[in-house]
Amino acid sequence: MTITHDDLTTVANDARQRVDLWVDVITRTDARRVAEIGVFRGAFAEKLLGRCPAITEYYMIDPWRHLEDWNKPANKDSKKFDEIFEEAMAKTAEHAERRIVLRGRTSEVVDEIPDGHLDLAYIDGDHTLRGISIDLIRVWDKIRPNGWIAGDDFSKSIWQHGQSFEPTMVFPFAVYFAEAVGCPIYALPFQQFLIEKDPERGFSFTDLTGSYPGIDVLSQFSQARRRRGPAQQA
Repeated sequence: MTITHDDLTTVANDARQRVDLWVDVITRTDARRVAEIGVFRGAFAEKLLGRCPAITEYYMIDPWRHLEDWNKPANKDSKKFDEIFEEAMAKTAEHAERRIVLRGRTSEVVDEIPDGHLDLAYIDGDHTLRGISIDLIRVWDKIRPNGWIAGDDFSKSIWQHGQSFEPTMVFPFAVYFAEAVGCPIYALPFQQFLIEKDPERGFSFTDLTGSYPGIDVLSQFSQARRRRGPAQQA
């Protein structure tokens, strides 16, 4: 099944929170084989599995370990990640027969999913330029024709976590990726995005929130300099 521009407009207008939006998308598209990259505590997985009974396979992809090369606030020590992993397993235990747990980075485990197998992949992992590049590129072949890649943290500012952390580059990189593969991408409420794997439609960037700036990176640095002021820049 497909989802039209009018459908997505309705979804965007009706959703009261992030999970409502994706439950509606999954229901309208009859997505049955779904992957989530970046599961963390499992709250999102628990809600989708509970509210979308048509899902038959739910791949849960996450390293659940400390990463020395990841400068983001969610990077905990490995002992804490073991606790977070157990919490994710407990939250989704009711749906154990439908979940497939792949503990590792995307590049380490994604090939356990056959090419063209997924209806939808939801990316909420490493939001750095390195992370979103790897996630989008490596999961693309796993999506069936006319399937979807969605994601979180489509932040209007690359300085989502402040300038002491690596910039969040989901926006604009996901737009560049969609242009590279020649497919449409939508900006949705709650800092979400959706790419449809349909090259016949061609590339377009549709902002259903009406709030995203230009897709260049230079202006983001210019805005940061203006916020810091002349004294701080010196």
